[in-house]
Amino acid sequence: MIIRKNRVLTSENKKPILYDVYYNKTEKPQPLVIFCHGYKGFKDWGAWHLVAEAFVDAGFCFVKFNFSHNGGTVENPIDFPDLEAFAANNFSLELEDLDRVLNYIEKGNEDIPSESSSISLIGHSRGGGIALIKAEADDRINKVVTWASVSDFKARFQEESESFKQWKETGVTYVENSRTKQMLPHKFQFYRDFKENEERFSIRRAVKSLKVPLLIVHGSEDPTVSTKEAKAIHSWNPQSELAVIEGADHVFNSKHPWQEEMLPNELNSAVKTTIAFLK
Repeated sequence: MIIRKNRVLTSENKKPILYDVYYNKTEKPQPLVIFCHGYKGFKDWGAWHLVAEAFVDAGFCFVKFNFSHNGGTVENPIDFPDLEAFAANNFSLELEDLDRVLNYIEKGNEDIPSESSSISLIGHSRGGGIALIKAEADDRINKVVTWASVSDFKARFQEESESFKQWKETGVTYVENSRTKQMLPHKFQFYRDFKENEERFSIRRAVKSLKVPLLIVHGSEDPTVSTKEAKAIHSWNPQSELAVIEGADHVFNSKHPWQEEMLPNELNSAVKTTIAFLK
């Protein structure tokens, strides 16, 4: 297995994107999977490396990357040293980052096998919403899979709440990262960016207009994103497939750091279900 870790994708006047590529050398074009992490997520979280290896064993090339404004840096991609970038993140930037990754793959480079037989997206949590919006808009995507995905970005702003009004007044709000104990800042530009692109950022609209196969994977015991959201996504696209993994939480019973050499059973089920769908 060839593993290329912490490669840097640079673009003029833009923050770099850090990515990993996993694949086996083969003469034939192989299907390629791009994995999009979620909110407060990063490519090196928990057992994502074992997920990548499982896909390679099944004949895929697997790419996972950090969104450019996720708070990590090239030097330290795990502990969120760049809170200024985190505060400046928004959905437009994440969709642009995914586009940059796709363009880079399309252009061909030494890190990624030159030809792929298909390109699929997997998005976890908020990354699921990003993957769905991108898959609807970009005909380079052949299939899309969500893991524990949100169904509605707008609902998460809680526009009628006191905390939202306070955020609007002060221009910044903070969310604790339970892993690092940092207070992560969100500038109000995040909401403004959403409002300016509300139709584009509607997951419901994207799913209803989706022209490629969709698999929705969700844990039955997800305390962060309810299975109701998975069922909503499924209802907007009757051709889609819904797989509820019994006993799985929001991260399919993995954690960070993941010291085991095997995937937890629930995440392994999510991987196997996804591979079967993509094949």
